[in-house]
Amino acid sequence: MRRRRRPNTEDAELDITSFMNLMIVLVPVLLLSLVFSQVRILNLQLPVMSESQQAEDDQEPKVLELVITQQSLELNYPAGILLKRFETTEQGYDFKALSVYLQDLKLTFQQQEIDKNDIVLLLESDIDYQTIVTAMDTVRSYKAVVAANLVDAELFPLISLGDAPEESLAETQVSETTGGKS
Repeated sequence: MRRRRRPNTEDAELDITSFMNLMIVLVPVLLLSLVFSQVRILNLQLPVMSESQQAEDDQEPKVLELVITQQSLELNYPAGILLKRFETTEQGYDFKALSVYLQDLKLTFQQQEIDKNDIVLLLESDIDYQTIVTAMDTVRSYKAVVAANLVDAELFPLISLGDAPEESLAETQVSETTGGKS
């Protein structure tokens, strides 16, 4: 019997050139389309001294306050003395008007050579988180055009948080029950 001899065949070589070309194109496209998350940290300061501690000191620091209630934004300077009230509208709080007023106030402070970089946000207990963050962004900086570039100009970057004073809350509740008449 004659044995058939198989021809000596070598293993076929894999052609992965087209697959490598696909990977060379696909990897950069996927990396470019990837959305990177940004984590922003808002630095907060400790609140200023309490009223009893201030009475002991000869110099009382003048505190700029923004009282945030459900009905309005109230800007006080020095603490407790109303500068401007921004009532809420159907669209919500008027943060644009607040920003414009704070820009004018900062300019006034600079003209009077008052170095003021801090502000205290006093909040009612039922203010939502997004309102707090928007208020913090509004009082910290504003968009300005400098040398044809849009930059963040500084307003009051040192932010402290606190509870709204009770008398402000009591006035709000009285105005609600009387229909806004005093």
